[in-house]
Amino acid sequence: MLSLLTEHPLFSALILILLDLGLWRLISSRGSEWKLLVRVLIFALFSIVLFNEGLNPMEPAPWADNVPLHLAATGLQIGWWLFGARTLTVLIGAVMMQRVGHTGRLLQDLLGAVIFLIAIIAALAYVLDLPVKGVLATSGALAIIVGLALQSTLSDVFSGIVLNTTKPYQLDDWISIDGTEGRVTDIDWRATRLQTSQGSMAVIPNSLAAKAKIINFSRPSNMFGVSVSVSVSPHARPSSVIEALERAMQGCRQLLDTPAPSVSLKSSASGGAEYEISGFVASMGEKRVVRNQLFDLAYRHLQASGVNLLSSNETSAAPQLSRPRALLESSPIFSTLREEEKDTFSQNMTLQTFRAGETILAGGEVSDHLFIIESGVVSVTLKRHGAPLESGRMGPGEVIGEAGILSDTALPADFSAKTFCALYRIEKSYLKPCLDARHDIHDAMQALLDFRLHKAQSLTEDAPVVAPKRGFLQWLRNRV
Repeated sequence: MLSLLTEHPLFSALILILLDLGLWRLISSRGSEWKLLVRVLIFALFSIVLFNEGLNPMEPAPWADNVPLHLAATGLQIGWWLFGARTLTVLIGAVMMQRVGHTGRLLQDLLGAVIFLIAIIAALAYVLDLPVKGVLATSGALAIIVGLALQSTLSDVFSGIVLNTTKPYQLDDWISIDGTEGRVTDIDWRATRLQTSQGSMAVIPNSLAAKAKIINFSRPSNMFGVSVSVSVSPHARPSSVIEALERAMQGCRQLLDTPAPSVSLKSSASGGAEYEISGFVASMGEKRVVRNQLFDLAYRHLQASGVNLLSSNETSAAPQLSRPRALLESSPIFSTLREEEKDTFSQNMTLQTFRAGETILAGGEVSDHLFIIESGVVSVTLKRHGAPLESGRMGPGEVIGEAGILSDTALPADFSAKTFCALYRIEKSYLKPCLDARHDIHDAMQALLDFRLHKAQSLTEDAPVVAPKRGFLQWLRNRV
């Protein structure tokens, strides 16, 4: 076998080409550095074999009198130009991938096409000794015909070049193109592909994207705007509405502190006044959850301030309830009480206020009473490795102190007032007989306690450490 390769170097050159194709397929994509090194090494060996045999790719193949040998040599010389073009495009692609990542793939493809075109023209001129000027003139006329037939496609290609150069968006950015909103999954030579929030795929031609209005929700990074609008009666005092919406805004932990969220009056007319809460979240996936939470918090805090959302079909005969009575009516725990029981309960609730920063219930303290939040925002803080961790925020209608009422135990969390808070207090001596008689209320309170204990445990326990995967290259680097 060795003698066959030394006596027939052209056969050795063909073996090198086949070997390159085989190894390129066999080596996995994770070993991209190895693939590049192997390709460059095989191309160098291929060049050495050709030049040692006297086959200069810059000149026509020798042995014109031996037709089979002449054709084989010509094929290998043309293969040298194509092999070199492919190696060069792979090298350029590796360099561009390190600098610009996947966003430069379109430029890599176009640059590779230009390199292959140059290699083909050089092979025609040097190896086949064809008149390049005639070939270029013919190809120019053909290019004009093809260009006229593919105007829209060429427009997409050049628009794609502009988009990749100016970079109004990149892969994984959340953008909106003429109202079509989604995450960028691919930018190729013809179109931009978006994965919408409904899970469908939107394909937008690059020529349309280059002319359209583009909104990039991912710039600046890790900041996505979210807003909620509410309409209230025009007779409601604006300062009361704004204070209630600011408390609702502070009750949402997912809103970023910088830039600070804000509340503003958008419009006011005889039919109603519209207010808007606007802020930013850290990820696109949080927008829907935060919008829903903000609207619920706005409803609760406005109701706590005596302001209702505007409705076109409100009943004018709605009974005016006292605030303690209204809290019991809207509470998911006490809403099952009968009307006379709610009236009795509301008469045994005392109002207690806390300034911002004051502790309502300390961690580890067994409470002998139950609090129902009337207004304000309560911050819940846990200890994790000795450092405070805010686990949640509470608003109107939620209860504090159920652990002491049910089982004479304490929660590991501190409950403190984040804003000025008003809470109604129900003593354990009055509440305990009711829980013993009404199992539905006892079960609802027990479910709330179990949920809070489970959440506290999940937030304070250490996450399992995943051992990093170590490959051969990492092992080799550690040994060097």
